[in-house]
Amino acid sequence: MKSAAEIDSMRRADRVVVRVLREVARCAQPGITTLELDRLAEEITLSMGARPAFKGYRGSGPYPFPATLCTSINEEVVHGIPSAQRKLKEGDILSVDFGAVVDGLYGDAAITVPIGKISPVAERLLRVTREALEIAIRKAVGVGRRIGEIGEVIQDHVEGAGFSVVRDFVGHGIGRSLHEEPEIPHFRTGRAGERMRPGMVLAIEPMVNEGTWEVETARDGWTQVTKDRKLSAHFEHSVAITEKGVEVLTNWEEE
Repeated sequence: MKSAAEIDSMRRADRVVVRVLREVARCAQPGITTLELDRLAEEITLSMGARPAFKGYRGSGPYPFPATLCTSINEEVVHGIPSAQRKLKEGDILSVDFGAVVDGLYGDAAITVPIGKISPVAERLLRVTREALEIAIRKAVGVGRRIGEIGEVIQDHVEGAGFSVVRDFVGHGIGRSLHEEPEIPHFRTGRAGERMRPGMVLAIEPMVNEGTWEVETARDGWTQVTKDRKLSAHFEHSVAITEKGVEVLTNWEEE
């Protein structure tokens, strides 16, 4: 549970997150490397008085995460490591996950962007993934709702469009740590989960695959890829549950 002051700090962290994601999306063009995007993100983050949340994060990888951004291309689902050797090309889709810390409070969000002209199936995958996130926030998040309702709404929308929801990674609470309780599955688990209460801040982040929901770990120990090597998309918002309603802290459409 977060106090009003803590949520205010999280708003400031998420303003950094939104600014970085917008700039990265604008600069993500054919020919640029993911390392160049990472350096841009870190420069903006530090200039705004924040620090990158992912850089040095230990998680479940074999070594601390070495970058500011997670940059995952095409069949890469999440946790892709930026590289000087990875140049974006026409037709790619790029998932960008980013977090920032302000006054010890965390912000976190993700987007998937098209690089130039992309295939019709890629366009539909991006649209359905984003819709699933937005519909879940609108229909399943609020005081008194159950955590399990989020996954039900997301799974129904995604599978109704012929895609699949990744099971290996879930959303999470966020605040003084990047990953806090409760875990937020984006699929049906058969459990209702706890009720949402004012003061909760949740990071909801469906990862949606063109083919199978199964993933595996690449040789770098961090990057997760689809088992069938088909496309994957990822969108994430951090949302605060208040007495007045649900506030999307990472609203990309608002200045």
